[in-house]
Amino acid sequence: MCGITGKIYLAKDRTIDSGELKQMTDIISHRGPDDEGFYINKNIGLGFRRLSIIDLNTGHQPLSNESGNKWIVFNGEIYNFLELREGLRQKGYSFKTKTDTEVILKLYEEYGVLCLQYLRGMFAFAIWDNDTQQLFCARDRFGIKPFYYYNDKDKFVFGSEIKAILKSKNIDKTLSTDALDSYFTFGYITSDLSIYKEIKKLQPAHYLLLSFKKKVTLEIKKYWEIVFEPDYSKTENQWAQEVEAALSESVKLHMISDVPLGAFLSGGIDSSSVVALMSINSTKPIKTFSIGFKEQRYNELKYAREIAEKYGCDHHEQIVEPGSIDLLPKLVSAYDEPFADSSAIPTYYVSKIAREKVTVVLSGDGGDELFAGYDLYQGLKNYYSSALSFNSPLLNKLIWGNVHKMLPQNIKGKNGTYFLSKDRKLMSAYSTIWRKSERKRLLLNYGIIDFAMASEVYKEDILKKHPDYDFVTNMQNMDLQTYMVDCILTKVDRASMINSLEVRVPFLDHKFAELSFRIPWNFKFHKKELKYILKRAMAPYLPKNILDHPKQGFSVPLEFWFKKDLKQYVNDTLLSGNPLLSSFLDKKYIEKILLKNQNGQVDFSRKIWPLIFFEEWLKQNNRL
Repeated sequence: MCGITGKIYLAKDRTIDSGELKQMTDIISHRGPDDEGFYINKNIGLGFRRLSIIDLNTGHQPLSNESGNKWIVFNGEIYNFLELREGLRQKGYSFKTKTDTEVILKLYEEYGVLCLQYLRGMFAFAIWDNDTQQLFCARDRFGIKPFYYYNDKDKFVFGSEIKAILKSKNIDKTLSTDALDSYFTFGYITSDLSIYKEIKKLQPAHYLLLSFKKKVTLEIKKYWEIVFEPDYSKTENQWAQEVEAALSESVKLHMISDVPLGAFLSGGIDSSSVVALMSINSTKPIKTFSIGFKEQRYNELKYAREIAEKYGCDHHEQIVEPGSIDLLPKLVSAYDEPFADSSAIPTYYVSKIAREKVTVVLSGDGGDELFAGYDLYQGLKNYYSSALSFNSPLLNKLIWGNVHKMLPQNIKGKNGTYFLSKDRKLMSAYSTIWRKSERKRLLLNYGIIDFAMASEVYKEDILKKHPDYDFVTNMQNMDLQTYMVDCILTKVDRASMINSLEVRVPFLDHKFAELSFRIPWNFKFHKKELKYILKRAMAPYLPKNILDHPKQGFSVPLEFWFKKDLKQYVNDTLLSGNPLLSSFLDKKYIEKILLKNQNGQVDFSRKIWPLIFFEEWLKQNNRL
C-alpha cells in the first residue's frame, strides 16, 4: 500500500519543479512511511511513497523497464502476480525485482491497456510511456484504491489524495455545487465529483489516457462491468459449495504478505467468515481487532469474542466513548473533503490498534453489497415478497412486472424514503439525509435554490441502465457503484492509511464478485432472510449465534451522545458565535433542527453530524 503523485505539463518545453513534486508527495507520507522516490524528465514528474508489504528490499518506485522508456508508480496489491510473472517468464520476460509492480509494467509492455484484464487485486497506478508519449492511469474494478486528478490547459496533476493535488501550484479551488448537493443528500460525494469543481475522481473500473502524439488529448474509458447473469441450473447446495470454495480461495490469495497480517472482526457474518477462513489457511493464530461502545445497542463485541475464541485468535479490542469527538480535526484532514459517515471514528481507532501489531489486515467489506445484506432491501419486503419465492426467470419477470404496478409512489421507512420512478418500473430505494426540499432550504445562504440535484439523478441513472434487473439486484448494483465505493471504501482507505495500515477486502476479488452475480437473487434474499446463500455456505464455520443475530452495522451512538455528553459541544460548534457554515447554510433552519433533536421530538443525529464535519472542513480550508 502506497501513495502516488504526478504532474505533467502539457507544454513539453516546461520543466517539473522537483521541490513542488516532493511537497506533493510528502503530504501523503502517511500512506508510505518506509520509502520515497521520484522520476522527473522535463515536463513529466512522478512521485511515490512506499509502505513495504511485498519484496521489502527491492520494491523501490518509480520503477522502470530495462530500457528506461517506461516508468510506473503503483498503489495497491496484485494477488495473482506470481502466476502472471511465471506466464511472462515463459514469454521471455526477465525480472529484476520480486514485486507485483514490475509484473504490471511487463504486462503493459506485452498487452498495452489490455493488461488490466489480467489483474486480480486492488490498484491505482500511472505508467509514463516515453515511446508512445502517453500517460496510462487506471483504477481497480471496485475502487478500493483512490485516484484523483486535475486537468486544465496548462497541466495534468494526479494523486492518491486530494491534498497532494492541492500542493501543486495554481490549482482552481472553486467548490462544486453538485458535490455539496451530494454531501448533504447522502453524506458522501458520488460519481467522479470531488468537493472542488475541477478535481475529479477516476471512477472504478476505468482507465485514463493522456496522449501527446499529435495534439494533447485526454480519454477516459471503462474496462469492466459486473453483469447479473443468473444461472438457474444449480441447486442451493451447489451454490453454497461454490461460494465457500471461491471465498476460501480469495481469502488465501489476500493473505500473501512479507509483513505481519491480521483481520478486522466486527462479529458480523462477513468479517467472521474472513477470520474463519484465514484461521484455516494459517499455521499461526490470527490477530483480530474489534471496536465496541458502552451503549449495548451498538456493541457487537460479544460476537467478535465468540469468533475469536472459537478460532484461537490473538484478539484485541477497544471501547469508543464520546470523548472521541476530539478526533474530528484529524479525520477532516484525512478525508480532504466533507465526509459524513460517523463510523469513520471507530474505523480510525480499530486501524490504530491494529497498526500497533500488524501492517496488513483483511476486512469483510463488500459482503452486504454482493449478498443483499442491507436492511434497506427489506424495507419493501411486504410489497414484493411474493415475487421472491420463484426460481423461474419467466415467473420472476411476470410477477415483478405486475407487483410494481400496485406499489405506491413513495413509502416512508425508518432509514429514509423509498422512491418509485414515475413510470413505476424501477424502484430507486435509497436513504437520504436531507430530502430535496430540505436541501433547498438548508443551502439557501449559498444561493443554491434551483441547482440540478445531481446526486439523486446519478443514482437514478444507474437504476435505469438495467430495467430488466429484479429489485434486489438493482439495489446491489447501485450500492456497488455508489455507497460502497464513495462511502465504505473511502472511509476505510483514509482511516486506515492515516495509520499506515493496509486493508484488503477478499469479498471484492472480482472473480468472486462475478460468481455472486450469477447466483439467482432469491438465493440471496430467501423467505425474507438476507444473505441466505452466504449463511448456508459459512454454516460449517460459524456458530448459529453469529449466523442468526440481527445485523447491527458499524454505526456510532450519536443519538445518545448529542443529547447528553456532546450536547454543549454541538451548540458551541453550530450556534455559538458565527460558525463558518452560516455563509453557506441557513442558520435559523439549523437552530430549528437542533431544538427538535434536543427536545427529544425526533432523532436528527444523522443531520447534525454532516453539519459538524462541514464546519470543521470550512475552518481547515479557510473558507469564509
